[in-house]
Amino acid sequence: MSFSDPLGDMLTRIRNGQQARKSDIKVPASKLREHVLDVLKREGYIRGYERVTLRKGIDEIKVELKYYEGNPVIKEIVRVSTPGRRVYSGVKELQKFYNGLGISVLSTPQGVMSDHEARQANVGGEILCKVF
Repeated sequence: MSFSDPLGDMLTRIRNGQQARKSDIKVPASKLREHVLDVLKREGYIRGYERVTLRKGIDEIKVELKYYEGNPVIKEIVRVSTPGRRVYSGVKELQKFYNGLGISVLSTPQGVMSDHEARQANVGGEILCKVF
């Protein structure tokens, strides 16, 4: 099964899983998805994730969702760049999301990182999504 927007599909699965109060969700595996999940884990939006091999050549990622006092930690997760409309930003033009309480996830020449890390590394890139 092919997707036109695999990252958007993963973000939607996370959003739907939290609305349904699921403890974990499963998404097809890819390197970009793993890198975005690394950023979400570092920033404290998910508990963790694990790559599981279903059969030779077919992997999926089990994402453990995070809740605080019964409410989802992720209040809002939005895809910014889409396959039809890419959004790029230099390091000086990076805007803070929810006055710095939220993060933007960027794909930079140095890898996938949050906007805080991109400012420290002095690098811009494609804004993949915003999380609050």
